[in-house]
Amino acid sequence: MRPLDGITVLALEHAIAAPFCTRQLADLGARIIKVERPGVGDFARGYDQRVKGLSSHFVWTNRSKESLTLDLKHERAPAILDALLATCDVLVQNLAPGAAARLGLSYEALKDRFPPLIVCDISGYGDDPAHPGPYRDKKAYDLLIQSESGFLSVTGSPDAPAKAGCSMADIAAGMVAYSSILAALLQRGRTGRGCRIDVSMLESAVEWMSFPLYYAFDGAPPPPRAGAAHATIYPYGPFPAGDGKQVMLGLQNEREWQVFCREVLQRPELLDDPRFAGNANRVAAREALRAIIVEAFATHTSTQLAERLESAGIANARVNEMADVWAHPQLAARGRWTQVETPAGPIPALRPPGLPEGVDARMDAVPALGQHSEAVLKQIGLSEDDVAALRRGGAI
Repeated sequence: MRPLDGITVLALEHAIAAPFCTRQLADLGARIIKVERPGVGDFARGYDQRVKGLSSHFVWTNRSKESLTLDLKHERAPAILDALLATCDVLVQNLAPGAAARLGLSYEALKDRFPPLIVCDISGYGDDPAHPGPYRDKKAYDLLIQSESGFLSVTGSPDAPAKAGCSMADIAAGMVAYSSILAALLQRGRTGRGCRIDVSMLESAVEWMSFPLYYAFDGAPPPPRAGAAHATIYPYGPFPAGDGKQVMLGLQNEREWQVFCREVLQRPELLDDPRFAGNANRVAAREALRAIIVEAFATHTSTQLAERLESAGIANARVNEMADVWAHPQLAARGRWTQVETPAGPIPALRPPGLPEGVDARMDAVPALGQHSEAVLKQIGLSEDDVAALRRGGAI
């Protein structure tokens, strides 16, 4: 038995934030009915064709779901949605700002008819009618929120900011929505009533930015952009080895600095150099210290340096490419890969991290567009003739 077996979620979703949230609910056993636009579907289906002709984003965030195509503006759509909501525990939506309310799907419009229903609204800047804010109706995409949240200001090289290589703001919002829905389900178990959850991508990303915000507290200078190195701890980052590869290492305290000088650099005299006494001084003198480290590393291969760092108890890592991660020995040894089906055949998938002991994640297929339309509609009482008529009319 999975923790969310018996929970049904209606998802009016696209892109990443909401689909990532609901996919995690599906991992725990929830039934996800994903409503998609007829003929087109979730536009993330068209982002690329890198996975056997399917979109990398879509296969990541949409396994274990049922795809129902439905034109939300069709005259019969409100009755179909009402019938579906009567069977659901949660409604998740990240439509354009105000769209759900115009469709009669706001929490205020639903709460009296469906008292146990939990409604989770995900938007770029928040959509609380009592506190709309001046940005409520702005379009919000992941990179735009990375910019608004200040993430770009502390990420990249000194010469230029850089975005995260993954959808950081979408993922942050999806994780907040996921955990908030779990909390709301627990609360409903005590009160019997649903609630509204208002998730803002901006607020989710700013929560992740709390360290640099506090570092720049009360007008203090913000963390500088430091590439792949740590902005405020040194040495902490990638360094070139003699074989042209990079070695990632990190020091956290003075004990490790002493061990690093003696056993890794084999330069104990550096411990008496006032330029490097304490982390703040090392950060200030990072260019001089980097030159010393690069010179010491130049006569060793990355493998030799990794062995020396490991022997000294200094944290280190490989600078992996995507192919290295697919073949990562730790993931393989822990059995973290499995397979899921897709319309293009089976693909590997990472098992969800951190599940309760004894729970097997639900790892069902990624759906084809509209694959479950007929079955879902028949479950809410529509006849085969009704379904055929909807299809002829372009409603599904």
